[in-house]
Amino acid sequence: MHLRALLLCLCLAVQASSAPPAELPATDGRSYAPLDAGGCRAVLLIFVSPFCSTTRPFMKEINAVASEYSGRVAVALVHSDSEITVETAFQHADLEQVKARVLVDRRQLLARHLGATTTPEAFVVSPGGEVLYKGRINDLYLGPTKRQRAATTRDLRDALDAILAGRSAATPQHPAQGCRIGGLK
Repeated sequence: MHLRALLLCLCLAVQASSAPPAELPATDGRSYAPLDAGGCRAVLLIFVSPFCSTTRPFMKEINAVASEYSGRVAVALVHSDSEITVETAFQHADLEQVKARVLVDRRQLLARHLGATTTPEAFVVSPGGEVLYKGRINDLYLGPTKRQRAATTRDLRDALDAILAGRSAATPQHPAQGCRIGGLK
């Protein structure tokens, strides 16, 4: 009987630790609910890191997607490295001319809730909190260090187009290739 109670407590603790954060600080000095769709059909969260050399080659495409889908999808970049500061995230956003909201998840609550492990990694979440897409932006990287000259797929755009048209994102969804989120346990 004690073992059953202990297992129940452990399960409840794991569920509680994977709850999404109510709000995260942003580079504009405010805080935002990361899963709030704000009247849009979905939320697009892209985990990035200025410490990951794989992130930079994707920034042009990330900015293009943020611009193209703005108004239909709530878009935010998320820095979840445990060493990141709001100032460093701001500098990265400024350097890369990011137009989307930039959130800082130092305690990695959002990363753990969604199961994010890699930068860059994209998540499309319904207004109800259901993950509709998890994976790569495109196939620019075929492995952690295997980069093509140019991407040949549009995985994230295809998923967004399908979701906005009322369909499911294609499966299987390919895992993101890049750097492990720093400090993630």
